[in-house]
Amino acid sequence: MPRSGNLRAIVAMVAACAMFACMDALMKTLVGTYPPLQVTALRGLTAMPLVCLYVLWRRQMGAVFSRHLRWRLHLLRGVVTLLMMALFTFGLKTLGLAEAYTLTFIAPLIITMLSVPMLKEVVPASHWVAVAVGLCGVVVALRPEQSAFLSIGALAVLAAAVCYALSNVVGRIISRTEPGSTLVFWTTAAMALGGSALSAVHWVEVLPEHGPVLLGLAVSGFLGQLAITEAFRHGQASAVAPFEYTALAWAVALDWMVWRSVPDAYTLAGGAIIIASGIYLIRREAPKALVVVPP
Repeated sequence: MPRSGNLRAIVAMVAACAMFACMDALMKTLVGTYPPLQVTALRGLTAMPLVCLYVLWRRQMGAVFSRHLRWRLHLLRGVVTLLMMALFTFGLKTLGLAEAYTLTFIAPLIITMLSVPMLKEVVPASHWVAVAVGLCGVVVALRPEQSAFLSIGALAVLAAAVCYALSNVVGRIISRTEPGSTLVFWTTAAMALGGSALSAVHWVEVLPEHGPVLLGLAVSGFLGQLAITEAFRHGQASAVAPFEYTALAWAVALDWMVWRSVPDAYTLAGGAIIIASGIYLIRREAPKALVVVPP
């Protein structure tokens, strides 16, 4: 994998984290009014028009509905993504955004581990060290003696992190033979259709005052999905995954701006360690990316 591809993917991952942090903050404001599965459905339904316009603009509608799609993998990724969103949204009912993100930071380690047997990648020692250091930061931020992290909400977020890791690895396998538009389209469709079907019995009427929130949910989710698809399409999974740690910085900022919640010293110390591991990796990647790679 060319190093320039890794650097491009890292930039895309950081942008995706910013967009998804905004999306999750909006979902947290909705979960107090609507069931988690309905919030997941609204996430897919609001983004679907943008996704369709994107596919039409790229002139890839034929690819999206091709007979040669890897339907089983798309179905697996759709189910896992739907489960991930529902579990994470459920966890947001009781956890702050920064706390929830801290728990999800097991995902990069899982992705790195899965990239060896599933993607046949060779993981450089420096990436393993950076991931290990980042996980030490997670342990610091977790404060294992705190009972809050043993709640049902926390367990739901941990399960969502496992689903997220599997979804991204499956997406990487699909992207070897299909354009990124197929991943974005069918993942969004799975959330829209699957979430609507599963939440139909307990559907709550959407309030008009939540219109701007739903619009923001659509835009941030759509842009984040595009960015993360590009990240794992153009970069080595073991190099890109650790940069999901930057999501903690966005979560801390949003917690303060929206809910006036300030993380304690443990969360800040753990976050500093996590972010430091990411900075180390990008310093390792950037100089090597200066080498011109033929297209």
